[in-house]
Amino acid sequence: MKDFTITRRLGIIMVPVLIMTGFIAGKKIGEINPQAIEGAESLIGLSFSPSEKDSMIQNLKNYRSGYENLRKTKIENSISPSLLFNPLPHGFFPNQNQEQPNWGLPTEVDLPKEEHDIAFLTVAELSTLIKNQKITSERLTKIYLNRIKNYGDTLQSVITLLEKEALEQAKAMDAEIRKGKYRGPLHGIPYGIKDLFAVKNTKTTWGAMPYKDQVIDETATVVDKLNEAGGVFLAKFTLGALAMGDIWYGGVTKNPWNLTQGASGSSAGSASSVSAGLIPYALGTETLGSIVSPSTRNGVTGLRPTYGRVSKHGAMALSWSMDKIGPISRSALDNGIILSVLNGVDKLDKSTIPAAFNYNVDNSINDLKIGYFEDFFKGDRENNVFDRQVLEDLKKIGLSLTPVKLETSVDVNSILIMLYAEGAAAFDDMTRLDLDDLMVNQRRNAWPNLFRSARFIPAVEYIQASRLRSILIEEIHELFKTYDVIISPSFAGNQLQITNLTGHPALCMPNGFLENGNPVSITFLANLFEEEKLIMLGLAFQENTEWQQKRPPFFNK
Repeated sequence: MKDFTITRRLGIIMVPVLIMTGFIAGKKIGEINPQAIEGAESLIGLSFSPSEKDSMIQNLKNYRSGYENLRKTKIENSISPSLLFNPLPHGFFPNQNQEQPNWGLPTEVDLPKEEHDIAFLTVAELSTLIKNQKITSERLTKIYLNRIKNYGDTLQSVITLLEKEALEQAKAMDAEIRKGKYRGPLHGIPYGIKDLFAVKNTKTTWGAMPYKDQVIDETATVVDKLNEAGGVFLAKFTLGALAMGDIWYGGVTKNPWNLTQGASGSSAGSASSVSAGLIPYALGTETLGSIVSPSTRNGVTGLRPTYGRVSKHGAMALSWSMDKIGPISRSALDNGIILSVLNGVDKLDKSTIPAAFNYNVDNSINDLKIGYFEDFFKGDRENNVFDRQVLEDLKKIGLSLTPVKLETSVDVNSILIMLYAEGAAAFDDMTRLDLDDLMVNQRRNAWPNLFRSARFIPAVEYIQASRLRSILIEEIHELFKTYDVIISPSFAGNQLQITNLTGHPALCMPNGFLENGNPVSITFLANLFEEEKLIMLGLAFQENTEWQQKRPPFFNK
């Protein structure tokens, strides 16, 4: 067959290559022959002799027939592969002895006179006010409802507002308080979620035009847990389409500090809304920076837990081996409180791992062995003056810091083909049925094109990347055997890619503002299932600085 090129859908690419997969715009195309195989060789970086090509033909025909048979069965996004990612290094098992947490919450908090001052209180402060019945859950819910109605459109951060349901839940929580029933620190406190979590009787849009009217008949485990803890579910917030960026089917979610700028993503609406005082905390997700990036841009505190600590049941799958769910709030302590509720094995999510989360305010930060990635703090990068100041601030409170190098033997960026292949599988139907043409963002590095390109990642290379990932896990584990917490600029080097691939937890906090008024951040890292150490050091840093107390001026009213 003569080679010829096409430009539709996958850019300029050889048609014979497409024949190998039996896929183009959802249609079967030509014959598998030596010329087709030759066209495919350039994509996979291998070459075969004429006799080898000829010997392959029947196998390739059988494979393609198998692909066609596979596609006859619709696979819902919620179905995970039978091969599960496990981040645990050899010989490492998390502590499973769960103790009663000791948060050290204030016994008394004064109720501010102004409603906007109430709106910007932390979860820890609000919990004391509600417990002491200085404010009702109903009043608090109405404060946030009003702020969402006033500012949600400005930020383009809200998809669904559950006013009636939230007020009913708030009244029920107030009734329990009056009867002496108190569920814990989240009792009566409103919260929101990124709109990739399913909730019965609500739209779950995933931020993407093809799914904007989607209703999933189940509720995510994390939402059930927060509701059981007394939370008042108030809103579903925007996300970049299919968990990338801040562009969604209804617009671009805004940064409250700079309304000409997007909120970053993909947990854009969650971070933007917390930053502007529309909600005290919200859930986000991270696969490759989707908590860290919007937390940085919006000047809030985000916690990415260890992979496997929090159930993903009911959440949109992008990458089964990399997706993680975590809280975005005003403080490290708030995130610890929320994580204690989210934590735990879920029979509906086979990737969850049993592990205790034991936080005790009486534990001393002086016992922590703290390192910092020395090379990342060097140079004249704009943020470095703020990053270096973090080290000085921690030294001022008596902590010793040890310089550390982040070195690996594997090419980390190459392993990321696992994310692209898994994403393409998760949205297989969207690509094959041309639903990706409905996506607002069609740029080269947006999901539609990444999913199309990923059709040509060989299964062998995916497995090889997974094997290299196993090596990476062992190497990073060796590093964290020596240190309890390692400090890193949030985006320097490749630590963000590495720790997302290995499943390590991260706490991202504001640590300053650029001349243009935009927030910047610092990230604390810990070993697998040792988030309590991040909360300990994060709380100490925030008690001795004031960055997390800053408010976007336009919304401070």
